[in-house]
Amino acid sequence: MTESIQVDISLPKETYPIIIHPDQFDLSRIKAQLKGRKVMIVSNETVAPLYLQTVVELFNDNLVFNCILKDGEKYKNMQSWQMIIDHLASKQFNRSDVLVSLGGGVIGDMTGFAAASWMRGIDYIQMPTTLLSQIDASVGGKTGINHSQGKNLIGAFHQPKAVIINIDSLNTLPEREFNAGIGEAIKYGGIDQLPFFYWLSQEVDAIKNKTPEILMQLISQCCQFKADIVEQDEKEQGVRALLNLGHTFGHAIETATNYHYLHGEAVGLGMVMAAELSAQMGYCEASIRKMLENLLQAFDLPIMLESNISANTLLRLMKSDKKVINDEHRLILMKGLGGSFIAEGIKDTDILSALNSCLPS
Repeated sequence: MTESIQVDISLPKETYPIIIHPDQFDLSRIKAQLKGRKVMIVSNETVAPLYLQTVVELFNDNLVFNCILKDGEKYKNMQSWQMIIDHLASKQFNRSDVLVSLGGGVIGDMTGFAAASWMRGIDYIQMPTTLLSQIDASVGGKTGINHSQGKNLIGAFHQPKAVIINIDSLNTLPEREFNAGIGEAIKYGGIDQLPFFYWLSQEVDAIKNKTPEILMQLISQCCQFKADIVEQDEKEQGVRALLNLGHTFGHAIETATNYHYLHGEAVGLGMVMAAELSAQMGYCEASIRKMLENLLQAFDLPIMLESNISANTLLRLMKSDKKVINDEHRLILMKGLGGSFIAEGIKDTDILSALNSCLPS
């Protein structure tokens, strides 16, 4: 198996490819677009020693620079963004030049935001090396950095020119990071892809063993699911909000714990909370929560919060979420697996009840 799979995202103003290859970063289909342009590769201290030199060599027709940041969600901040901007300024990058993100979702979001900001917008390419970024964060053009009051509160919509995925990079990913990516994959099943939810349940061992054919199928399917939604609603004015299943809860968990939980872990916990709230409000059966918990546990993902987090703290942070409209909660709830919908005007008391049911007694 050496052939790549391509998924295209077609938007009103542009179309770009997601190129998924089993064992290399395949730039062949976009190489002509890069001729004569300066390239700045942004990576972190963990990923750069593994892949930076390989990627630099792919840009053999370009003048290439790099910007290496510290690794971790806590560095997804204004200081790291400023460092990228300073590198672009020092190397005199202009609107014809290109940024490249080499790393996980944190690097991708910050690089994309720097590309959106520099000279009011330059091109960038996503080269995601974590499962979570390959199936979700690198696709769709959401870019940003965190604020002390919440995650991704500063950002912009800015689509990449391509997403280049090398599945082999997952072999250097720690097991916990890999499993966290599955949290985002399960999300697609919860939104509107019930057959995919059951496929994940059937392929647990093959996925955890990183069987290449299964990973190609997993990643290409998730990218296609997201592409279908983004094509309908690029800037989250409607249906794209469904991709936030579990996220309003999850972002609050990440902020409250100073990012003790990985993003995919927090999203998984958030989906459990969304299922609980949905059941308490009469939208779905209580068994939906158990089905989610069983699949999360199969991938060694947490299903219960730690006892030192209060429901009131989480609720306060949820009120700062960028999806709150007119001071009213706007959450993605479930009428069953594969039956998510946008719910508005939910009472604090209902949310607190669901939160408390997911905390140790």
